[in-house]
This record gives sequence, C-alpha cells and structure tokens, in this order.
Amino acid sequence: MNFIQSAINTLESSATKIPLELFVLIGSFVEEVIAPIPSPFIMTVAGSIAKAQEHTLLYLVVLAIFGAIGKTLGAWVLYYAADKAEDIIIGKFGKLLGVTHKEIEGIGKRFNKGWKDIIFLFVARAVPIIPSAPVSIVCGIIKLNIKIYLFSTFLGTCVRNTLFLYVGYVGVSSYEHITGGLDSVESIVQVSLGVVVVCVIIWAYYKRRKISRTQ
Repeated sequence: MNFIQSAINTLESSATKIPLELFVLIGSFVEEVIAPIPSPFIMTVAGSIAKAQEHTLLYLVVLAIFGAIGKTLGAWVLYYAADKAEDIIIGKFGKLLGVTHKEIEGIGKRFNKGWKDIIFLFVARAVPIIPSAPVSIVCGIIKLNIKIYLFSTFLGTCVRNTLFLYVGYVGVSSYEHITGGLDSVESIVQVSLGVVVVCVIIWAYYKRRKISRTQ
C-alpha cells in the first residue's frame, strides 16, 4: 500500500515539472500497469493543470490522445504478461482443472469476428466504471486478436480520458465528488470480477473431479 501511495505522490509531484503531454503519456502507462492506482487520477490532475495554465477545451483532446497512447502501451504489457502466465499455469495445472490451452484460446477466437467485437471492447474501455486492468488481463488470457484489442483500447481510452480531463478542468469540487464515487464503484467491479474468476476455477475443478469419477 505504501508503494502505491509513493507512486501516486511521485506522479503528482512531477505533474508541474514536466510538459503536460509527457505527464499524461507516462502517467497513463504507469496507471494501467499498477492497477491499484485510481484510474481517474492522471487525467483529472492533468485537466486541473490545463485549466490553471489557461489552455482551451480543445487542448484536452490532445492530452486525451497522449494519455490513450500511454494507456494502450500499458494495456499491451498486461495483455502480454497475461498471455504468458496463461501458458505457464494451464501447462502445469490444466489437467487438474479440466481445461486445455486450446479451449481457453478458443474463447478468444469466438470474439475475433469484426466490428461487433471492436464496439464491445470500445465500450468496455470508454465506460468510466469498468476497471481497465482486468479487461486487459482477460483479453490476454483468451488471446483476443491483438489488432482488435489495441485499436479498440486506443479509441475507447480516448473517450474515457476526455471525460476525466473535463472533470478535472471544470473544478476541484467536481473532481472530488465524481472521482471519489467512480473509484468506489470501480473497486466493487474489480472485486466482483475476482469473485467470478475464483468461482469459475472452482467449478472447473469440481467438474473435472466428477468426470474422473465416472470414468
């Protein structure tokens, strides 16, 4: 927890010491990779600074694009790590769980069918209350088509960033009220996703045991 707070403090102190575009680029990357950092943090801080420096609203679009680049790079790192972790874990425990590497990647192939999947992932990235890191990890595990993944992540994150930037831009009171609520909801969603994953693993394990007993 101290590490997370230290990372937040470091990012916050650097916000006025480096160009704002570089701050959102680096900050968004770190924010994605270190999931416990609240997702509105970088963009709302950047929005507040943009307002203080008397930038126009159009400038927020520029920052949103820089932030989306950083976030997409971070999302690619999580995707790659999750993909490799799935190979190792299923390779060692797949038989125990009754799941094969081919079956898991088969889920990803069902989603690789064009615009519907792009829109679905775009919405998942754009909606503020949906945590970004779990989406990246799941996409890596099922090995979603990397082009669809990166394209949808970039576009959806541009929308999400613009929303958070505007919140920071319009005032500190709005920032504290809105982002505080979003952070709480996002935490609930993360916990819920974790519970779902655990339940699926337990279900697969008992299903495997049941099949073994009938053979």
